[in-house]
Amino acid sequence: MTALSVLDLSPITAGGTAAQSFANSLDLARHAERWGYKRFWLAEHHNIPGVASAATAVIIAHIAGGTSTIRVGAGGIMLPNHAPLLVAEQFGTLESLFPGRIDLGLGRAPGSDQETARALRRNLTGADRFPQDVVELLHYFRPAEEGQIVRAVPGAGLDVPVWILGSSLFGAQLAAALGLPYAFASHFAPAQMIEAAEVYRARFEPSAYLDKPYLMMGFNVFAADTGEEAEFLSTSMRQAFVALRRGKPVPLPPPRADLELSPAEEAMLGEVLSASAIGTPQTVHRQMRDFAALTAADELIIACQMFDHAARLRSYEIAANAFAAQPVD
Repeated sequence: MTALSVLDLSPITAGGTAAQSFANSLDLARHAERWGYKRFWLAEHHNIPGVASAATAVIIAHIAGGTSTIRVGAGGIMLPNHAPLLVAEQFGTLESLFPGRIDLGLGRAPGSDQETARALRRNLTGADRFPQDVVELLHYFRPAEEGQIVRAVPGAGLDVPVWILGSSLFGAQLAAALGLPYAFASHFAPAQMIEAAEVYRARFEPSAYLDKPYLMMGFNVFAADTGEEAEFLSTSMRQAFVALRRGKPVPLPPPRADLELSPAEEAMLGEVLSASAIGTPQTVHRQMRDFAALTAADELIIACQMFDHAARLRSYEIAANAFAAQPVD
């Protein structure tokens, strides 16, 4: 049976604060744990006014410390921004604090614009070294060898599942070659999702980490008790995404019915939201099941950018119940 997980950007809403976002993220994680979600992942982004999860490892500790059983991790850490040893130490620390509950997803994008990328790492060559950096990071989690000069302390010998994230065929090929689980960002870049899934499965090499492919797909859910309400609530994400593409990112705005978008922006949003369920519990049930069948994903990770925290909780509750084919009041 396909598993269900949560992807959270810890959104900062218009007029809100990061402190409120972190409290909301923890509240969502506690609800997700009760509703049966498998994982709660946070994503690294920088210099975006509507995203509070820049210091991703710190927020993971906050979430894991406030929950009991749900897996918590990064979806993901943008490895070109960091030295592999530092990431191994951070996630070795998290695994030591919360044994058996930590995941590490790795991406090769900077999670920011070019100027912010320069401020983070001082050069723009990190993405070219992504495969080598992943291999180096995996090495730090293996048991330390006699005479090994550089070790991750903590980290060496700990079981921290490493995932490759991607929105193109590159990540699919790398995950397959290394025998790692793969998560595709179909919730915002669905164009190559079917081809990437086929490449990953066809080229997968069994490894010490996995004996067969394991594929996660991103999926947006905007669920409410009526279709009109669900469509209205989804406009916060639409506004934020368009603002980001215009190069003027903003805090997550309140929903509005009268969006002013160009035809090109309408088309862009249509493509982005093609991996989405928007509507009533019955609509969401059908669209989630159709997407799971289309992709044959082992796991769906649900994104939901809503301005109102109570509405976001309700959407995730509907998604959990709908996917399990349970009645929703």
